[in-house]
Amino acid sequence: MSTDAYSIHSETHLVHRIGWLRAAVLGANDGIVSTASILVGVASSGAAHQPIILAGLAGLVAGAMSMAAGEYVSVSSQTDTEQADLAREKSELEVNWDNELEELATIYERRGLDPQTAHSVARQLMEKDALGAHARDELGITEVSTANPIQAALTSAATFTAGAALPLLAAVFTSGWIVTPVVTVVSLIVLAVLGALGAQTGGASLWKGAARVTFWGAAAMAVTAGVGALFGTVVG
Repeated sequence: MSTDAYSIHSETHLVHRIGWLRAAVLGANDGIVSTASILVGVASSGAAHQPIILAGLAGLVAGAMSMAAGEYVSVSSQTDTEQADLAREKSELEVNWDNELEELATIYERRGLDPQTAHSVARQLMEKDALGAHARDELGITEVSTANPIQAALTSAATFTAGAALPLLAAVFTSGWIVTPVVTVVSLIVLAVLGALGAQTGGASLWKGAARVTFWGAAAMAVTAGVGALFGTVVG
C-alpha cells in the first residue's frame, strides 16, 4: 500500500472564524447602517450641512462605544456561564466519577456507538482529560465556541468605526440636497461588498450575504429618511 494512504489528511474548516467574524461583520454593518440612517434622516429634515455632520459624528462615537460595551458584557456573561458550568462539572467528577463515566458513555451510545465501544471510548477520554471530555461532549464548550470578551469588544468598536466613517466621509464631501442620495448609494454599495466578503469568509453564498445586508440597510435608511422629512416639515 502506498505511503500516501498513511499520510495525515489535512482539512481547512471555517468554523474557527465564527467568533471574530460575527463581531467584525456585526460591527461594520451597524456602523454603516446606523450612521448612514442618521445622516439621511437629519438631511431629509432640511437641516444645514454642519448639523448633519455633527449628528453623524456623534452617532459614530456613541455607536462605537455602545458596540464595545455590548459585546464585552454579552461575551463576558457567556464566559461566566461557561466557567460556572465547568466548575460544577469538575466538582461532579471528583465525587461521582463512575456516574460521570456512564453519562459520557450514554452520550456516545446516542451518537451511534455500541455500548461496549461507548464505554471504552468514554473511559479512555476521561483517563486522559475528564473535564475536557465532558466540557466538549456534555456541555458543548470547545475552544472554537469560546469567545474572548476584550477581543470581541475591540473588534466591534473598530469595525463599527470603520463602517461608520464611510457614509460620514461621503456626507463631509457633499452638501445640499445631494447629501442624501450620495450617502445612500455609497452606503448600499459598501454594505453589499461587506455582505459578500462576510459570506465568502464564512463559506456561504456571496449573493445571499450581499442581498440581506443591503436590503435591511436600504430599509433602515428609507424609514429614517421618511421620519426626518415628516418631522422636519412639522418642526419647520
